[in-house]
Amino acid sequence: MSVGRINRYSIVSSEEEGLRLSTMHGMNGFGNGKLHTRRKCRNRFVKKNGQCNVQFANMENKSQRYMADIFTTCVDIRWRWMLLVFTLVFVLSWLAFGLAFWVIALLHGDLDNPAGDDNFTPCVLQVNGFVAAFLFSIETQSTIGYGYRCVTEECPVAVFMVVFQSIVGCIIDCFMIGAIMAKMARPKKRAQTLLFSHNAVIAMRDGKLCLMWRVGNLRKSHIVEAHVRAQLIKPRITDEGEYIPLDQIDINVGFDKGLDRIFLVSPITILHGIDQESPLFGISKQDLETADFEIVVILEGMVEATAMTTQARSSYLASEVLWGHRFEPVLFEEKNVYKVDFSHFHKTYEVPSTPRCSAKDMVENKFLVPSSNSFCYENEMAFLSRDDGEEDVGGGGSRALANLSPDRNSRHEFERLQATRALDQRSYRRESEI
Repeated sequence: MSVGRINRYSIVSSEEEGLRLSTMHGMNGFGNGKLHTRRKCRNRFVKKNGQCNVQFANMENKSQRYMADIFTTCVDIRWRWMLLVFTLVFVLSWLAFGLAFWVIALLHGDLDNPAGDDNFTPCVLQVNGFVAAFLFSIETQSTIGYGYRCVTEECPVAVFMVVFQSIVGCIIDCFMIGAIMAKMARPKKRAQTLLFSHNAVIAMRDGKLCLMWRVGNLRKSHIVEAHVRAQLIKPRITDEGEYIPLDQIDINVGFDKGLDRIFLVSPITILHGIDQESPLFGISKQDLETADFEIVVILEGMVEATAMTTQARSSYLASEVLWGHRFEPVLFEEKNVYKVDFSHFHKTYEVPSTPRCSAKDMVENKFLVPSSNSFCYENEMAFLSRDDGEEDVGGGGSRALANLSPDRNSRHEFERLQATRALDQRSYRRESEI
């Protein structure tokens, strides 16, 4: 048996993170001739909350580069540091100009005449020490103007310092208020009300295997120009032997047909058809259980209230992709409105008729996909919701069940189709008898 070489240069794993599953080429066996062995599990590249699990190190001139773009630095830092910078900037400016006024008063001799001689005119009235100069600096920069301390015409330097401090104070106010407003108006928190399903699923949709996940918006305000995209991230070795620890491969979600742009009013299931151009084309159910990849999903759009672009991110590991599952319906019609039940947002149900082979095997072997069942789970949930909205208070429950149950001929036909498709009887009871 020929064993594939395991690359030892891994920058995304550690000793204490457990074992991960990988594949080695073999002579025979299910799963495209691969034998499955255990390997160290690598970390998630993008966390479920959208944060990137990346830490920068050994950056040259980091402080100088961050200070060169001080405005963005102030917007990106945490609020505790932002408030500290806000306080320090004002206090230090007051102290600096207070010290300047104190030096002017000291050189002019104002401190030697604290009683206020009638024949002596100080530069700044009632500035007899550093504390008084500090208070005068605060009054000047904040334009409080108590009227107790003021500059005189005796010292042109003091007049210049008052003008200069007023200009510097305006610049500091504009910068700090602008940074705080930009930090408060950031659409980053808007992503907290954009949901991704906990799991992605692979099931049949319109005659072919599809990768699906669900997105939703918890606010009534819309995301303008919302569009989605996805990437598959996994380690790869090139033909030249170069090891790429995080190779990014685009996953087509309908960009060429405009299907990536969505109207996110109610939860929507995003589809990726697994075809010849899909990176999942050769993956079967058994391969998925031992696969080592991560699917990063991104939702972008403009916040309706501020017209600022926001981005929500999440990811699915191979263990979080459920083969042969579908999402439970969340949208129901009740009287004259459509109701979204978010309690079913993350829930899935199993579809036993889903082929376990890969999409590649289905194409090469010309696998015939069974047609859809007469009574599927989504249809019954929709019928049940419609009947519950129309039923009376007294006998509505039995009437809904009566409308939901097919007649004798329909049930006989359904059982005949079920027998020809060799479906599991327990699945039929689960999906047809609610």
